[in-house]
Amino acid sequence: MEPSNFNMILAAACLVAGIGLGALGYHLLNGGARNAQRLRLKLTERERQLTEWKDGVDDHLQQMDNLARQVCDDALTLQRQLHESARQLGSKAIASEVTPPSEPGETSDDIAIPRDYADGNRGTLSEDFGLRQADDDQNAEPRPPRY
Repeated sequence: MEPSNFNMILAAACLVAGIGLGALGYHLLNGGARNAQRLRLKLTERERQLTEWKDGVDDHLQQMDNLARQVCDDALTLQRQLHESARQLGSKAIASEVTPPSEPGETSDDIAIPRDYADGNRGTLSEDFGLRQADDDQNAEPRPPRY
């Protein structure tokens, strides 16, 4: 075998090996990009499903609210008819008038408003609440620490 043929065969073998190594490197490095694209598509699909489910839940909650309002209106109508029938018959068994249910924003007069002060002179918000007197400390037994 001549050295020039050997050089040509070696150059061809190196070229084929370089192409093979380049293709292998491209495949390995591009696999991460393909995986990232697949994950992006999966994420987009899940977000679309989540949006559909939220819309479905919103529709369901709106239907439930409408049904609850309808039940309340029907109960109020039934109570009015009951009182009207009792009035027509002259019955005193049902004496109270029909009162519509209070709105959630309305407040009742019998609910106490929280105060930022205590009744009397020595309430829980007084400055010396919980402080022991000096003579109490001397006469009292030592107490274990509270955690």
